[in-house]
Amino acid sequence: MAAPSHRRSLRKRRVLAVSAAVVAAGVGAGVFVLNANADGVDLYHQALPAKDGWAASGTGTTGGAKADSAHTFTVSTRAQLVKALGSASDTTPRIIKVKGRIDANTDDSGKKLTCADYAAGTGYSLSAYLKAYDPAVYGRSKLPSGTQEKARAAAQDKQAKAIVFKVPANTTIVGVPGTDAGITGGMLQIQNVDNVIVRNLTFSATEDCFPQWDPTDGDDGNWNSNYDSVTLRGATHVWADHNTFTDAPHFDKANPEYFGREYQIHDGALDITKGSDLVTVERNRFTDHDKTMLIGSSDKDSTGKLRVTIHHNVWKGIVQRAPLARLGQIHLYNNLYDTTTVNGYAPQYSINSRAGAQVVAQANYWTVPSGGKVAKLLSGDGTGSVAGSGNLVNGTVTDLVAAYNAASSKKIRTTVNWTPALTAGLETSAKNLPAELAGTTGAGVLK
Repeated sequence: MAAPSHRRSLRKRRVLAVSAAVVAAGVGAGVFVLNANADGVDLYHQALPAKDGWAASGTGTTGGAKADSAHTFTVSTRAQLVKALGSASDTTPRIIKVKGRIDANTDDSGKKLTCADYAAGTGYSLSAYLKAYDPAVYGRSKLPSGTQEKARAAAQDKQAKAIVFKVPANTTIVGVPGTDAGITGGMLQIQNVDNVIVRNLTFSATEDCFPQWDPTDGDDGNWNSNYDSVTLRGATHVWADHNTFTDAPHFDKANPEYFGREYQIHDGALDITKGSDLVTVERNRFTDHDKTMLIGSSDKDSTGKLRVTIHHNVWKGIVQRAPLARLGQIHLYNNLYDTTTVNGYAPQYSINSRAGAQVVAQANYWTVPSGGKVAKLLSGDGTGSVAGSGNLVNGTVTDLVAAYNAASSKKIRTTVNWTPALTAGLETSAKNLPAELAGTTGAGVLK
């Protein structure tokens, strides 16, 4: 059975769709989404449908739908994207059409920039950094400081100036259909602004050239990097739809180890932190990544905010944080979790509810390979909640919380303090999700 349409106008909430039977054994009907809805609104001017998750709350999310021709741009280079975004404080509605892949690691003339270019003139070198902060010499009780740490920070700052794109309020950024649109090596920063739409883009290879060593992180220390592919910090009314997130072509299994720990160059895929609120994440594909989605940057992030809806997404080749949720009211419905190890990304858990998070998980589908443990699909610190029903594991209704609690001393609670009301497209049965979402998620689907 095809899902109710997820692309509807604010008035009629209808789209033109063509359903086709997929004849392969065990596969149900697919949905092919067309460009125009029943009101004739094109892809670039579409607003979030009514009741489509938390981002539909209040004023809703319209992005740059009211943009005039002077604030409608088609971009295909980093320099063009920077110009189109303009000032992060300019609230004039704008539409940015991304045509093809934009390489963030380029200068204004389009010349490719490398890690060596960012390090040039700063005095940083990895070999000198490793020598300066070797735990056998420097110890494990404090963060690195001194000449090489300052040089590392300076080099990182040079990279940030190239690859961080600051998105202003009232903006729609959409990949042009048929052009393999996306951003390679960059980060969209949606910070302290309202009303942003991000659709139909592939975010790949977001990498930090200069991870920081933190010997105090955990029992053995860790290398920590900057740059999420998309980061929300204090942002409100954000709709992320039909995007693909991947580490490709550099997978974590290729990372070296220093000081006995992985030299991690990737951070988050889509992080929602620092009091961000009223966010809808739908029909995206998250693949080949470790720390995928963080909701709440700390246990003291922001009470009364961090309200996020996550529905009809596919998670495959994900290690953890799908999502890790703190404090907020999170609604997860009709998502597909494939916990097969892919490209070396072996799953630790799917959903982590901690710091009092109030998660409602309804009609999601988990594929667990032989030998996989249902008890490891969830995680928590003993203060979070996961309510909901209709979740399937390999096609069988399964009480995920009961399985987790039976194997853990830090119990997940099963009651929440809120009831989801913004539930457009919610399917009460998850059984058809593997077939349905195979062709209706990620970048390149919208036409």
